[in-house]
Amino acid sequence: MGTHHYEADVVWTGNTGSGTSGYNSYERAHEVRIEGKETILGSSDPSFRGDRGRYNPEELLVASLSQCHMLWYLHLASTNGVVVTGYRDHATGTMAEHPDGSGRFTEVLLNPVVTVADPATKETAQALHEKAHSLCFIAASVNFPVRHEPTVEF
Repeated sequence: MGTHHYEADVVWTGNTGSGTSGYNSYERAHEVRIEGKETILGSSDPSFRGDRGRYNPEELLVASLSQCHMLWYLHLASTNGVVVTGYRDHATGTMAEHPDGSGRFTEVLLNPVVTVADPATKETAQALHEKAHSLCFIAASVNFPVRHEPTVEF
């Protein structure tokens, strides 16, 4: 228990020589730097003049929700007698853009496919997704629904 703190440096690297003198005069390129870790190359979504080859904040938010759910799920599996041998998720997010250019996420859908070692644990494995969702720090911090449609295999 307690309070945890996180730090990240975000550095804009998209000045092409004239700064933000015009909407088309700069790149959205930036770097996410966290001490002791590899740099994440970021940009905006290609819909907003971003570089498709770099990660955008919307993708990273969807990935963060998926990671959080998975890590809680694996923890719960390990403490509830469910041996997970594989886990993958194709997570999707929906963002609605408003006429003024603002927007917000309206939903993220997680689609975890979990492989368990023992078919007898399938029911428990399925049920643990609800508990993982309720414990996920990231899902508890957003103001839109985070749904999950899990599949359990063996």
